[in-house]
Amino acid sequence: MDAGIDLGSRNVKIAFLSKTGQLDLHKFDTVAFYRKYGRLENGQLVVNFADLGWGDLTRSVVSTGYGQQTINVQGVKNTKSVSEIKAHVTGAVHLTGLNDFTLLDLGGQDSKVAKIRAARMVDFETNDRCAASTGRYLENMIAVLDITMAELSSHYDQPVELSSTCAIFGETELIGKLVAGHPVAALAAGVNYTIFKRIKPLLLKLASPVIVFTGGVAQNQALKQIISKELNIEVIVPEYPQYVGAIGCAVIANKSK
Repeated sequence: MDAGIDLGSRNVKIAFLSKTGQLDLHKFDTVAFYRKYGRLENGQLVVNFADLGWGDLTRSVVSTGYGQQTINVQGVKNTKSVSEIKAHVTGAVHLTGLNDFTLLDLGGQDSKVAKIRAARMVDFETNDRCAASTGRYLENMIAVLDITMAELSSHYDQPVELSSTCAIFGETELIGKLVAGHPVAALAAGVNYTIFKRIKPLLLKLASPVIVFTGGVAQNQALKQIISKELNIEVIVPEYPQYVGAIGCAVIANKSK
C-alpha cells in the first residue's frame, strides 16, 4: 500500500491507498502521536513507520502538514513531503471527481481557500494567523454556550448578530449576548454566521459555481447550509472531509512511483 500522512495542528491523519483504490484511514491526537512515534534529530521531526507497525506493508509515503519541510519519515524506502495546499487539492479532486471548483478547507487552526481549474490550483488564499473561522474558534464558542459541536452544527435560523470575528473578543461578545437573554439556538446560529462572514470575501474573490468544503469544520452542517444559501451555490462535503490532506498525499505517493 501507499500512504499519506497529514500532520495537523490537532490531529495526525494517515491514509493508506491500496492498488485497487481502497482507503484505510487512521487518526491520532497530534501531541500523543509525537510523544509516541516522533522524535527530533538534527532539527528534523523524525516519524518512524516501523514503530507504527506499518513499515513492511508500505511501499511509499508522502507527508504534509505543520512543519512539513522538516519531516523525515523512516522505515519506508520511498518518502517525500509536499505542501499542504497541494495535498488538499489532490485529495479533493480524487474524492469528488471534479476538476473545476473552489476549495474551502477549515481546519483546527487555519483556513485555506483555493480556486481549482482543470484539477490545478490557479489562485490561493490562507489565514494561519487568526483562530477565527477554525475548529479552535468553534471549540471556544461551544464551551461558552455549554453545548456540543453536533448541536452547534444544527443551528442557522434567526442568528443573533455577532460583530466580532476575532476568536478572543468573540468570546466576550458571546458571553454578553448570553447574559442579555438571547436564546442559545439563536446564538449558535450567530456563531456559525460569524465564520461565514470571515470567509465570505475569500469565497467571492476565488468564486466558482461549486465549493468543495473540507477539513474538520466541514462537518458543521449549519455552515454548509449558510454558505449555500447566502452565495446561492452548490456546496459539496466529500466523504472523509478531515482526511482530505492525507488522502491527497496517498494519491501523490501512488502516482509518483
